[in-house]
Amino acid sequence: VRLVESGGGMVQAGDSLRLSCAASGRTFNTYSMGWFRQAPGQEREFVARINWIAGMIYYTDSVKGRFTISRDNANNTVYLQMNRLKPEDTAVYYCAATLRALPSSSPSDYYYWGQGTQVTVSS
Repeated sequence: VRLVESGGGMVQAGDSLRLSCAASGRTFNTYSMGWFRQAPGQEREFVARINWIAGMIYYTDSVKGRFTISRDNANNTVYLQMNRLKPEDTAVYYCAATLRALPSSSPSDYYYWGQGTQVTVSS
């Protein structure tokens, strides 16, 4: 599976961005998809995931109520709508995929990764 993210950019606090992750392959609907982020000098951090079974969705606490993950299986794309952005959301955002039906929040559960897209939020 090849993953390509897009939609990052530089915005001000309170603004919105929508990240997209386009996946190759014909079995996209059997992959659980996740979004992670990594700020300079920090470890890669789980943001959100949507499982392929029943579309169960999970968010890290810091983005609940502001971010929304969704997927379009017909177009092999997963999205991350980010509203009310804060400077602490600044990071490189990565899309990830796994065949695990119920992956954890650990990056090690994900087998495929995109190249990342930079999100910078200024105060």
